Amino acid sequence: MKTKTATIIYWSATIFMSLWFGASGFFELTKNPIVWGITRQLGYPPHFIYILGVFKIAGVITLLIPHKFLRLKEWVFAGMFFDITFAFFSKISVLGFPATVDAIIAFSVLSAAYVMFRKLYPANYATLAPAALS
Repeated sequence: MKTKTATIIYWSATIFMSLWFGASGFFELTKNPIVWGITRQLGYPPHFIYILGVFKIAGVITLLIPHKFLRLKEWVFAGMFFDITFAFFSKISVLGFPATVDAIIAFSVLSAAYVMFRKLYPANYATLAPAALS
């Protein structure tokens, strides 16, 4: 795959996820009755909803800054993965499978964004020689 194609897929998926998580974070912080109602129905306490909102907005800001904070972006992708995973299992256990469609879509788009992120910014996991560790 060419770099231009990977870049287009990466930014398309990243913008979609940023809109998704940005809106969710905004609604959590502004105590939107629909978002809060569903989240409370799933059993999450109010203070947790505010924390989710803050971290979602911070994550979106981090993802949208090009070519910077690559290690932090790894953490954002991980946080989004955990958020979607917990939402999926919470919804399937409380609301049933039809309520998980949004989580499945989000996971698919997040996976595409992360795969393209790794294609554009390959990880360098070089290890130090034993002598350098002492």
